[in-house]
Amino acid sequence: MFYAKDITSGTSHYTMDEPTSKYCIQVLRHEAGDEVLLADGRGGRYTAVITDDNRKKCVVQVKNYELMPPVKAPVRIAISFTKNTSRIEWFLEKATEIGIQAIIPLVSQRTEKEKFRADRFESILVSAMLQSQQFYLPELTAPATFETLVQQPPADQLFIAHCLPEQKQHLWQAMQPGKDSLLLIGPEGDFTPEEIKLALEKGFQPVSLGDTRLRTETAGIVGCTMMNAVNATAL
Repeated sequence: MFYAKDITSGTSHYTMDEPTSKYCIQVLRHEAGDEVLLADGRGGRYTAVITDDNRKKCVVQVKNYELMPPVKAPVRIAISFTKNTSRIEWFLEKATEIGIQAIIPLVSQRTEKEKFRADRFESILVSAMLQSQQFYLPELTAPATFETLVQQPPADQLFIAHCLPEQKQHLWQAMQPGKDSLLLIGPEGDFTPEEIKLALEKGFQPVSLGDTRLRTETAGIVGCTMMNAVNATAL
């Protein structure tokens, strides 16, 4: 499967960009007449046939277009990006493979990294989407401050995972299947008590992800997996 960002449902012929063309023709050794599958990242599934196997500008003819059904209960995670970029890149890749609809870089008081290369991270999301044979690219939003996000959260169910010793339900028990959900994951130093207090005042429910203390990116993966598993019970 190949990514075709600017293809539309009305496209009859499409020219792949040079990196995709090279991978298709030179690496995978496709040639004219071969059938290939394209994804636009917006749910579009395109069956096409190669008409020009140029390794710099591969041209395909679209034979069929199908809009795949979107996820009924989106999973969103707002996560503080780590100073070690490779660890957050690992999270982006694995969360996409598991199934996530939106990732919000969260800037809290103890966040160590507030800027990132959106183009680099998008390429990771695209690769993971294709590898896992999905047709919707997760939304990677602009960084949001903690205060801004908790004031206007983009979901029905709101959760915050933190390490302070207080009574918390396990995420698995707290979440209701089939509803839009947002989970906040803090930096390695955790959220501050003031941030946690503000989130609770704004309707966020404190949750536990288990009995052990997890790294930021691990907590994100555990949360993503649990939320998808809970939603699966509603199918």
